[in-house]
Amino acid sequence: MSETDWILHVDLDQFIAAVEVARRPELRGLPVVVGGTGDPTKREVVATASYEAREFGIQSGMPLKLAAKRCPNAVFLPSDPPAYDEVSARVMDILRGLPVIVEVLGWDEAFLGARTADPEALAAEIRQAVLAGTGLSCSVGIGDNKLRAKLATGFAKPAGIYRLTSGNWETVMARLPTDALWGIGRKTAKKLTEIGLDTVEKLAAADPGELAKRFGPTMGPWYRALAHGAGDTTVTDTPYVPRSHSRETTFEHDLVERADLDAQVTALARRVAADVLADGRPVVRVAVKVRFAPFLTQTRSLTLPAPTSDSGELERAALAVLDRFEHTRPVRLLGVRAEFDRS
Repeated sequence: MSETDWILHVDLDQFIAAVEVARRPELRGLPVVVGGTGDPTKREVVATASYEAREFGIQSGMPLKLAAKRCPNAVFLPSDPPAYDEVSARVMDILRGLPVIVEVLGWDEAFLGARTADPEALAAEIRQAVLAGTGLSCSVGIGDNKLRAKLATGFAKPAGIYRLTSGNWETVMARLPTDALWGIGRKTAKKLTEIGLDTVEKLAAADPGELAKRFGPTMGPWYRALAHGAGDTTVTDTPYVPRSHSRETTFEHDLVERADLDAQVTALARRVAADVLADGRPVVRVAVKVRFAPFLTQTRSLTLPAPTSDSGELERAALAVLDRFEHTRPVRLLGVRAEFDRS
């Protein structure tokens, strides 16, 4: 067999939970939920859940209180980002030791570019190397572009290998709902369903002009391209550079006084400013996220007159953005984000 260029997507199975179980082997096989301080009586959310916990319907982003209701016997643990950083770095170093190009996507996933005649054999080698070096399990998707490799990993989980290419794209994907596509979320899928495009094959056959009218000249045709399996074929090992820095906090008790909101936004802006200063790049835009009770989330932003890293300027901008909200409901969460120039 001749060698061909492939893209592989490596995804560590239940990564955060797996790291915690590796540190506490007595938890193996138990429903484990990780998030916040690990206290399900507080307003915090699930960072991840073990497969055993997921059987109870517990998902990332779910309030810990709801997770505790669904599985009262679950083990709740605090999130420990430094530990996840350390283990993730070890995994990526293992991947870099293989004959591949490694593009890191986050703690628990990476795209690999490889030229091989047997991508399944390479995927098996990757899984074995990660397991031997860290004790962690991973799944590997194989594709002829990034989209297909990423989606293939979903079919590979847990602890498996799956190939998705132009050859089997229609067979595998055609009848799936549109939110099965990487890049289409539930809200967009709902809008697509409203115009009769509830499956991948229907979206693939849609009129690009009509999609452009409905979703805009960029996003509409792009959704159709996703339905055809179109994706990037370039894997680069250039280090990831964050496009923004953000901080947010969920309050144990809703805030109602404007003075309290101002104080919290100012504190968040100062933390973000410290991150920006450490990064060494000026900010061009500041955004504020507000989650009103019971669960209405809105975001507003402001483009700065000139790029800056000045803490005072970022604080003033964040407070100005806060003024753009209608403060008619109690607030349960606030967030501040500083964005860098993307050009």
